[in-house]
Amino acid sequence: MHLFPGQGDFRLTPLLRASGPLRRAAREVLEEVDQVSARHGLPLLAPWLLGATPPSGRDLAKAPPGVMQLAQFGASLAVHRALCERFGTPDAVVGVSFGEIAALTAAGAFEPAEGAEIAWELGRILIGTCPGGLTLLGCGDRAACSLLSRAAAQDTAVACVNDDRETVVSGPVNQLQRVEKAAAGRGVEAVRLRLPFSSHHPALRRQSEEFTQAVRRHPARPTRCMVVSAVARRCYVPGEDLAARLADCLVLPAHVPDAVTLAAAHLLPGQALRLYEAGTGSALSQNARRILAGRPATVHAPLADLGFFSW
Repeated sequence: MHLFPGQGDFRLTPLLRASGPLRRAAREVLEEVDQVSARHGLPLLAPWLLGATPPSGRDLAKAPPGVMQLAQFGASLAVHRALCERFGTPDAVVGVSFGEIAALTAAGAFEPAEGAEIAWELGRILIGTCPGGLTLLGCGDRAACSLLSRAAAQDTAVACVNDDRETVVSGPVNQLQRVEKAAAGRGVEAVRLRLPFSSHHPALRRQSEEFTQAVRRHPARPTRCMVVSAVARRCYVPGEDLAARLADCLVLPAHVPDAVTLAAAHLLPGQALRLYEAGTGSALSQNARRILAGRPATVHAPLADLGFFSW
């Protein structure tokens, strides 16, 4: 199965140094993504990222709203395609937060240009209308809720349960600062994510409704494989209202352990459990290793596990 991560662990360098099948897949995908870039007057990603003088992560972060989301969407879909070329199509895909867009596109619900348009719309809404931030806490969700209460951060919420050692919380920056201070007092690591917005927060209902309408402009097709959502905490079924489900990512928390465990449970007896992170980082694969500890499973982050793949 392929694991599609959210926005907290996107690294540009592994994609820029890619060669072979991944390089080809990246060029193909980014040229499709650039249909959206051109329509919205944004820098074309294929010549920019794969050219002689590619941008740094800082350069990409300074680009107009939506560019970072288009780059991450394209990178995830490129890794997925390269993995398919080498190992065949996956039996299941798991989408975590923003990664649900690429996961559904990989499964055939949207064409790449449609998925890119949806990714751009989400980036526009997040950066333009979702103030606040996200903080990664080095503890489980129960301890995280205790920290939120201790910090009197009543406007913060659990955004994503990564595993029993990691929880992301979302909310106003001044309240996240109090949470981070409370965490330090308890010896809990707290890292502010480099994302200039909040997400997975119940206060974002209006933004969720706006995003629903944006996604509805792209009618979904039947998927070619099982799609598991970390936000819905279940598999999507035929006839699913995918516009509403994608918009749920703005207001509901994601739960990675439920999604990974559920996807793994659908394997047939005797099937080997192999998971590959369809992204440029390794955080989601590390979470999966902890979640599946003790089970006969192999988990890889293709662009982070140096030497595993000769792309």
